[in-house]
Amino acid sequence: MTYAIIQDGPSRSFAEGDKFLAGATDRDADVIVHCGTPFVADPGKAAILVELGDESLAEHIGEDPAVTNALGFARYRNGDDAPSKLVELVRPASASDAAVAAAAKVFKEAGLEVVVSSDQIGRIVNRLVIPKYNAALRFLDEGLATQADMDLTCKLGLGYPDGPLERIIRGGLENHYDTTQALFETYGTPAYAPPRRAVVSKNMSRRRDR
Repeated sequence: MTYAIIQDGPSRSFAEGDKFLAGATDRDADVIVHCGTPFVADPGKAAILVELGDESLAEHIGEDPAVTNALGFARYRNGDDAPSKLVELVRPASASDAAVAAAAKVFKEAGLEVVVSSDQIGRIVNRLVIPKYNAALRFLDEGLATQADMDLTCKLGLGYPDGPLERIIRGGLENHYDTTQALFETYGTPAYAPPRRAVVSKNMSRRRDR
């Protein structure tokens, strides 16, 4: 399965030198991957993929049921950390099984792991873990325990490879704010509301950028 990448600017999923970028072809590929470029319909392709942030794929491709080969994708990464091997493949209601299979194939052949979700705002991982991260930040503010003790508790008690607070801070509190705010604006769930430390970090970065 061949694929071509059409890119404008840096990709959050694929840093320069990534194996997936190296495997792309300039030939008439089976699959087209858009990274920062507008979606262009082409029913002759096995699949057309659009890189997403937290937004809905429908913002890029519309909701025409006749478009059966368009899907979104987002490679999970924790803030500024290196991207993980997990790719969330976003499947709209109109997508065919054949398009999903083609998209999954190109990612798996590059050594990535693929999960499939429906087209909703916010990716699977973030919607699962953001409430837990926000709770940890609020517990820190409330004085429940120190950062070191909460992180150690999660690593030893729950088997986490790293603690929630060290993970948030390493990835960047400003990035955490952006993700939580996008989810909170969409769903209004209190657990998604950006916690104080993330708000402070974001506001400080805005002042620096003036």
